[in-house]
Amino acid sequence: MKLKGRVAIITGGARGLGKAFALRLAEEGARIAVADILDASAVKDEIVSKGGEALAIYTDVSEVESVGSMVRVVSEQFGRVDILVNDAGIFATLGRKPFYEIHADEWDRVLRINLKGMFLCSKAVYPYMKMQGKGKIINITSSTFFDGVPGFAHYVSSKGGIIALTRVMAREVGDDNICVNAVAPGLTTTEVVKGSPMYPAEHLNISSAKRCFKRNEVPEDLTGAVLFLASDDSDFITGQTLLVDGGASFH
Repeated sequence: MKLKGRVAIITGGARGLGKAFALRLAEEGARIAVADILDASAVKDEIVSKGGEALAIYTDVSEVESVGSMVRVVSEQFGRVDILVNDAGIFATLGRKPFYEIHADEWDRVLRINLKGMFLCSKAVYPYMKMQGKGKIINITSSTFFDGVPGFAHYVSSKGGIIALTRVMAREVGDDNICVNAVAPGLTTTEVVKGSPMYPAEHLNISSAKRCFKRNEVPEDLTGAVLFLASDDSDFITGQTLLVDGGASFH
């Protein structure tokens, strides 16, 4: 069990990729804090039913007080914070439109949650990781940054910002023995994507056809990469972005 004794916070862990990350890291022995603005009790209960330890904590990653309270609860309950997976974000509910039609309020909302949220959560866990002398921060970005996917200027910009933030943070916390890396998924068939009219089967088929591995990407395709970056196996890797999209894009 690669993460036995470790404590991991998964933001956006109530469903989709975050849920998959929470379950996989729990399987490897980590105690899990599922932080989400949605009800995460089902994920917590599933982990506990399998013999793991977990908390479900309401968290708005865009609010300083909410994030700070969440991290304090995790520290009080579990005694430490070893891993942060920054997964919370907005994507599948966004409509496609050119940048010149995006309302400023919508732009601000996407950047506030997708980028500011990662900044706030990382800032909140930093003192704990520094005190422990080690930590792992894993930021979930997107392959859309590499492709410049049209119709999502706010989303793509937020994901590009995550890669930039990852690199700066890696430079700034290296002396504290904290690794900061990013994982960039391709279009993944989470329950939200499968239930969205924005992503009919034809769209998913077109996306799959662009890959070296011509099939839909599923959440479980990403859990190994996150586990690797959360474990001791990646202790000398920082500031990097791992693209996991079945070979649709190269960088």
